[in-house]
Amino acid sequence: MSLTEGLISGGWLWASALCAVLALLLALRYAPWGVLIRERRLQHLLFGATVALMSMWTLRAGLSPGLSIHFLGMTTLTLMFGLDLAIISGTLAMLGMTLIGQESWDTFSINILCSVVVPALTSLGVLRLVEARLPHNFFVYLFLCAFFGAGISTAVAGLVMGVLLWADGVYSWTRIYLEYVRLLPLIMFPEGLLNGIIMTAMMVFHPDWIRTFDARLYIDEQ
Repeated sequence: MSLTEGLISGGWLWASALCAVLALLLALRYAPWGVLIRERRLQHLLFGATVALMSMWTLRAGLSPGLSIHFLGMTTLTLMFGLDLAIISGTLAMLGMTLIGQESWDTFSINILCSVVVPALTSLGVLRLVEARLPHNFFVYLFLCAFFGAGISTAVAGLVMGVLLWADGVYSWTRIYLEYVRLLPLIMFPEGLLNGIIMTAMMVFHPDWIRTFDARLYIDEQ
């Protein structure tokens, strides 16, 4: 979900900038820099994921004027790298999108908030809930954290974007609901399917790439 220039007023831009900067500073503070500097494979994996995210974000569809929708992919990044590196990678991808003119500098902070921070936090919340409430099972992790988590993160990010547009008076809630909110279930399924397919492939062939997946816990002890 992303916005174009001039759609949101200054007050909301400042508030979103504060939230985005705070989230980025916390991510920078808690990121495993020692491991990242030491492990060249992790550096290449993070860089490749960031470039892949940028490429995926270029595929988008327009809804209401000034508002576009695209695959998020943040659930995969959060499960792969953890919340901290996922936010850093997503921010770098959004910066790249802005530098090449696909996004607006004016709404940079809101785009980070709705396309990076909110879906990453939601994906982490689903993961923590599954870990606390359900057995450690390969298929539980795959279907709930990857498939379901990606769909829920898209819905939450979309609702946050819709509420921002409504609160700022850009569109009426009726228009937001008819042209955007009620379409979210149609967006959730392909988002979940895309993230689920990617995570399935990595869990089978490269489980060591997934920071939140312990093969000994989810497979060996079954």
